[in-house]
Amino acid sequence: MSPSSPDTAPPGLRFVRGDATSPQAAGPKVIAHVCNDRGGWGKGFVLALSKRWPEPERDYRAWHSKRADNDFGLGAVRLVRVKPDVWVANMVAQHGVRRGSGGPPVRYGAIADCLRALAPQVLELEATVHMPRIGCGLAGGRWERVQPLVESELLARGVRVTVYDTGS
Repeated sequence: MSPSSPDTAPPGLRFVRGDATSPQAAGPKVIAHVCNDRGGWGKGFVLALSKRWPEPERDYRAWHSKRADNDFGLGAVRLVRVKPDVWVANMVAQHGVRRGSGGPPVRYGAIADCLRALAPQVLELEATVHMPRIGCGLAGGRWERVQPLVESELLARGVRVTVYDTGS
């Protein structure tokens, strides 16, 4: 399955230029992004999140620090409410951080697990999902591998998704 261009996106998937931390939609919204499994928060999209709201970083760090007693790990997801109608989904789908030539830290299976766990929560909130091209920045993933996961785990369950690209 090849990735869609904005002109050929499947129903329920929309591509826009803009900032995923400022979702463009009415009603409840969930901003989904990928975190690493090492407790690191300091580069990439998370900086934009932290600039707007302190809660997602604070929750992620507490979740990681108490990981012996909770579900923190690859494939886990937590929703953090940042406004009455906006939540951030911290999705653990990156193993470590990029260093040297050990391959990209993205874990596609963990992205699928996170999206699968996220779908019922989003449906319960009657929300839409907003995201950058998750797993494709510092995590080193390829959108051609991520988009089919978005389609099978979110779109196929009736969750509408908007993907934000920065730039002109």
